[in-house]
Amino acid sequence: MTSNLPTSTRELYYPKARLIGSYTNLEFRESALPSELKSSDVLVKIHAVSLQSRDLLISQGLYSIPTPENLVPGSDMAGEVLAVGDQVTQWKTGDRVCANFLTKHIYGELTHEARLSALGGGVHGVLTQYKVFQENVLVAIPEHLSYEEASTLPCAGLTAYNAMRGPVPVKGGDTVLVQGTGGVSIFALQFAVTIGATVILTSSSDNKLALARKYGAKHTINYKKTPDWEKEVMGITGGRGVDHTIEIGGPGTFGKSLETTRLGGTIHTIGALDLQGDSNLTATGVIVSAILKGLNIRGIHVGSVELFNEMNRLLAARPDATRPVVDKVFSFEDTVKAYEYLESQAHVGKVVVKVA
Repeated sequence: MTSNLPTSTRELYYPKARLIGSYTNLEFRESALPSELKSSDVLVKIHAVSLQSRDLLISQGLYSIPTPENLVPGSDMAGEVLAVGDQVTQWKTGDRVCANFLTKHIYGELTHEARLSALGGGVHGVLTQYKVFQENVLVAIPEHLSYEEASTLPCAGLTAYNAMRGPVPVKGGDTVLVQGTGGVSIFALQFAVTIGATVILTSSSDNKLALARKYGAKHTINYKKTPDWEKEVMGITGGRGVDHTIEIGGPGTFGKSLETTRLGGTIHTIGALDLQGDSNLTATGVIVSAILKGLNIRGIHVGSVELFNEMNRLLAARPDATRPVVDKVFSFEDTVKAYEYLESQAHVGKVVVKVA
């Protein structure tokens, strides 16, 4: 690379012997950058990284996909192009870009190869000052977004958008049940409202529910105060049930999602934040409910570059209604504190690390 470009990058990583345990094991190191870019390479200066619940699982060694030694974590970034390879035509110095969460999911359906290409999991991630990406992995940041806002798009934003635009898309007039107020949930709320759907949202915090109403939720339920919240959902819908459920809880909420989703409705299975489980929920029960109610149960694993670009067109067209919600921004030096804040579940929307 030319003399005025960086030759190394400062990054956070998990030392091999201490990977399993905690995010408090993260350490800084200096790593060399390639001396020359390959023909389709793009060197990016990373400005901001948003954190995911997945980052907490990885820190505990609980991720379902093998990770490389001395893993650099983090999957969602926004940055600035510093240099490009001699065959790159799509990008130029100064362009503002995000990298797709799955670096080998460019278009079409999810493949095994794409699943293993997740940044900060199957491959080294983005909690680093500079990183080289393939040209086709990047998407342009909508002009109205800051780097901090844009860093929330690759996983949380795209996952929620994938739910909206799946084989059974959300449409105006639908009723959508959204669980929680984390990154995916808030994006799902915003997108559903933008489409013209009515949103019912659950949370354990009245303060968070008040914010959800600010972002367009028509009905809100505190599931701590209303443990049998499925009955309230059915009451709101006149006994019909919701058209779509954004299922975030996993074992702890899936039984209620089966109850509250209408005949022929769709459950978009995204997360497993409540791992305590439902003692009454069995595989047989899930199968029988799905058959008797004609349910569509769809697992969502983020999305492709093609879908990312489609989502960004919506963001540009409806900037006020879809602006990412950033709860708190931490410095690169305070990344461990950012993890702690994420783990506390005090946030609404996204927790972001400002790298540069």
